[in-house]
Amino acid sequence: MLHLEKISLIQFKNYSHQSFDFKERIIGICGKNGVGKTNLLDAIHYLCFTRSYFSRLDYSNVQHGNTGFRIEGDFALNDKAEKAICILRETGRKEFSVNEAAYDKFSQHIGRYPCVVIAPDDAILITGGSEERRKFLDALLSQLDADYLKQLIAYNKILQQRNSALKSFAESGMTDDALLNVLDAQLQKPGDFIFDKRKKFLLSFLPLVKQLYNEISKSGEDVNLFYESELLQASFAGLLQVNRTRDLLIQRTSSGIHRDDLDIKLDKQDFKNIASQGQRKSLLLALKLAEMETLKNEKGFAPLLLLDDVFEKLDEDRISNLLNKVCLENDGQVFITDTNEERLKQHLNALSVKYQLFKL
Repeated sequence: MLHLEKISLIQFKNYSHQSFDFKERIIGICGKNGVGKTNLLDAIHYLCFTRSYFSRLDYSNVQHGNTGFRIEGDFALNDKAEKAICILRETGRKEFSVNEAAYDKFSQHIGRYPCVVIAPDDAILITGGSEERRKFLDALLSQLDADYLKQLIAYNKILQQRNSALKSFAESGMTDDALLNVLDAQLQKPGDFIFDKRKKFLLSFLPLVKQLYNEISKSGEDVNLFYESELLQASFAGLLQVNRTRDLLIQRTSSGIHRDDLDIKLDKQDFKNIASQGQRKSLLLALKLAEMETLKNEKGFAPLLLLDDVFEKLDEDRISNLLNKVCLENDGQVFITDTNEERLKQHLNALSVKYQLFKL
């Protein structure tokens, strides 16, 4: 069981110095736009992933006029108390520790406190390019498998080196085939590992997404999801060799797992081109709920679930279906933000479960 019991924020976004004690499994957070509801969820995300969900740069989360921040969280993990602390120093150096033991690499923390976020901008997971769906898949697999994250970091580092070499060859007019052979060999090992993990994982994950989509939409629509990768048709080593001339011309690596995607079909047509807003929302929820169920099954306890302003984007039926799944069928801790206090209370009261409400 994972439970966040308390969080303290110092100089984080709009919070100068504030603490919140969470005594229930269901936590409602209400208030007008701009009062800090999403910022509070983002602070929880920091404690789970060592980084923000909404912004790439740490310093953009420092309260205006200050030069650093501190986030401290008291967790109960499988009935054991833990304290996680994230500090951004005035120098720009970030530190992260659990029970006063600092991490050498932040990647070592990923998966300790599994967490799922559903936010308005997540619609890009459906409507955006392949990079968005790879990021979703990588974030999930990284919480499940520390080796996957290590191999992903290694792959991206070598890929960057290979792309830099291709650019330097174009600038100098000279190609070093021996160097490319070394880089190709180095790239293949993590690439093959990641491909194999994705392929095996998606065999069970994608049917789960389809099942949850049908439960949410209750429409009986023919929605199917497929793993799309060049490595399904050819070896990575062969692709790198065959495409070397092309790579030298375009100055980047044109084949590999960094081009993988999830192909989504509705009645055998591209989903994002023909799906309605309601169908897109249903698929997004299905992906996120499948993520939640997968983490629970693999970890043995439910992840933290952060629902940011979802009521504004969903109709009443989808809100009801979502809350039933995350608050009744799921036993994990849930944080829900809303601008409308009465609407939030109405939905939570309808569940007949205990909850705690914060008014910001």
